[in-house]
Amino acid sequence: MKRHLFILTILVSFSTICLAQHHDKKIKMESSATNKLIIYQLLPRLFGNTKTVNKFNGSIEENGSGKFNDISDKALQEIKAMGFTHVWFTGVIEHATMTDYSSFGIKADDPDIVKGRAGSPYAIKDYYDVDPDLAVDVKNRMAEYEALISRTHINGLKVLMDCVPNHVARTYGSDVKPAGVRDFGQDDDTTQAFSAKNDFYYIPGRHFTVPAGYNPGGDELKSTLKDGKFDEHPAKATGNDVFSASPSINDWFETMKLNYGVDYLNNHTPHFDPIPPLWNKMYDILNFWASKGVDGFRCDMVEMVPFEFWGWVIPKLKAQHPGLIFIGEAYNSTLYKKYINTGKFDYLYDKVGLYDAIKRLTRNEPNATTWDINHVWHNESNGIDGHMLRFMENHDEQRIASKEFAGNPWNAIPGMIVTATLATGPVMIYSGQEVGEPGAGAEGFGGDDGRSSIFDYWGMPEHQKWMNNGKFDGGQLSDDQSKLRSFYSNLLNTVHNNEAFTTGEFYELMVANEHQPGFNTRLYIFLRYTAKQRILVITNFNRSEQTITVKLPDDLLKQLNISGSKQFKDLLSGTNYNTNDINNGITLTLPATSGMLLEF
Repeated sequence: MKRHLFILTILVSFSTICLAQHHDKKIKMESSATNKLIIYQLLPRLFGNTKTVNKFNGSIEENGSGKFNDISDKALQEIKAMGFTHVWFTGVIEHATMTDYSSFGIKADDPDIVKGRAGSPYAIKDYYDVDPDLAVDVKNRMAEYEALISRTHINGLKVLMDCVPNHVARTYGSDVKPAGVRDFGQDDDTTQAFSAKNDFYYIPGRHFTVPAGYNPGGDELKSTLKDGKFDEHPAKATGNDVFSASPSINDWFETMKLNYGVDYLNNHTPHFDPIPPLWNKMYDILNFWASKGVDGFRCDMVEMVPFEFWGWVIPKLKAQHPGLIFIGEAYNSTLYKKYINTGKFDYLYDKVGLYDAIKRLTRNEPNATTWDINHVWHNESNGIDGHMLRFMENHDEQRIASKEFAGNPWNAIPGMIVTATLATGPVMIYSGQEVGEPGAGAEGFGGDDGRSSIFDYWGMPEHQKWMNNGKFDGGQLSDDQSKLRSFYSNLLNTVHNNEAFTTGEFYELMVANEHQPGFNTRLYIFLRYTAKQRILVITNFNRSEQTITVKLPDDLLKQLNISGSKQFKDLLSGTNYNTNDINNGITLTLPATSGMLLEF
């Protein structure tokens, strides 16, 4: 979920002083990870939807919804062929919605506390069930998801799904929970604002107030909505730590915050002994899904949950399910080491680091420089770089092809190369990114903001051209889109198949080249290498062609025992380049917004 209040703006230009201080730290040792995760994120509701109506605030009948069954063997084979190792099925768990499934025994939700006609996938309504929107046969919805898990594994891919630990929908209540499971809040003392034994935080004696001005679905749907008097008594605290019965329209008012034993109104005092009941309930939920064959979890807003809980639950689950992985959505870089070392996360989002730096360069912002990338790897060269998940798109962020980001998806080529090759940590692509999906138009609750809405029923027109009515053969793509998708496939397979990228070390080459002919601060240059392989990475963020003679410093040449003439092969284009004397460097001409992966 988008959490602008929690995102720290930490990047600054990497000054000459800092470069001098860290000149002797050019070599960055990667983590001991041996397998680089390459993740394809898809929202099943959007991914498999073939309807092209795209009516503003349209219903599921009007605008359609993708299904689990739409993610066919053919679709998974095409994803696998692009070089992906994991698929993150986003928005699988049952969440609050305006679509009525009461005829199937699913309690209807009050639209007053639902964002969007389809509802937010991060307002979980039943942690033991899946979204009925995604089922062909609603009564058989869990079996359809289980079949998708199995189908994904058969096609050589692993499965990731959401864990939303901080909050649930205000209408939360499981109607399919296993025997003996106690629901969230079922045993709470609602007279207490805080008790470590409670699952929620309360505002005793107060009724919840729907934010003034909130008009779910807009004027068009007023006749179908309730009266704005959703009743919750006593009111519960809201998901973004608002301890008031009257959250604002800008708060996560549709959710209730879960209580892990932290008394937020009393200096965040922890009460972890004995272990709060919620800890075991959340363990049971994660164990439930892991037992179905899920290979890992992308955990939402992990910094809003005490790291002590993660340090307890993750090892406990891994002992039960060896190989299970945990990815944390995190934005406070000062806490990264804590969540990796104490919280036991395998990977964390690199949003406020590399993503923000790459976005500025991709947008050609006046003050953006590639020294910002150096600043990122320097900050993360303390053992966490291999734990950082890199991306240029996800469901929270603007589409590269949108007018709000780059407009032209080809402008992201150098950024995508750096994103995929800078470290051994995971790289992630969001479905539609590979064909230039722009997220255009206002869908409903998801406004015209350059994102593909997670709140509304919608189809992605450019993605649908690749999907081609379920054939998944790209039959309707333009030549330009086919070339873009081929670039992504080539890049990801190259990263997947070369040990310099999956396990190699990093050597920074900006300082060695800052006085070379043709150097400028929209070029980024580094080396990835192992004992058996060396790949020189050079990217050009400039909107014009650039020629530079790239120099490898003497200490690096000596370390790698390199001398004389050398041939370089670009793993992306297959083009060969030569130098008569490596000591004099190699002269390269890079087209605008491009890059090379030169093996030598």
